[in-house]
Amino acid sequence: MDIAKSALVFVLAGLCEIGGGYLMWLWLRAGKSIWLGVIGAVILVLYGVIPTLQPANFGRVYAAYGGVFIVMSLIWGWQIDKTLPDKFDCLGAIIALIGVAVIYYGPRN
Repeated sequence: MDIAKSALVFVLAGLCEIGGGYLMWLWLRAGKSIWLGVIGAVILVLYGVIPTLQPANFGRVYAAYGGVFIVMSLIWGWQIDKTLPDKFDCLGAIIALIGVAVIYYGPRN
């Protein structure tokens, strides 16, 4: 799998995890309809399936995904919750993405 396809799978998984979790949050914390919780649960199940499309082993996929999740969570907070990331959020996100690149895309023997 090339880097672009792999990155797309990471982003899709991130959208499912964050989006599904957000719908659960709205149901349980914001008093919204239970149907948002049900939809969120279905999306979270999809999140469990999507990372299996990556060719690497479970540990490496989830370790790398952690860095992607950090970045996507900050973007979600910025765009959906209107919480602007500060310079330390951005620095941490860059460090996390460097970690993703090393863990997932580094050359293997």
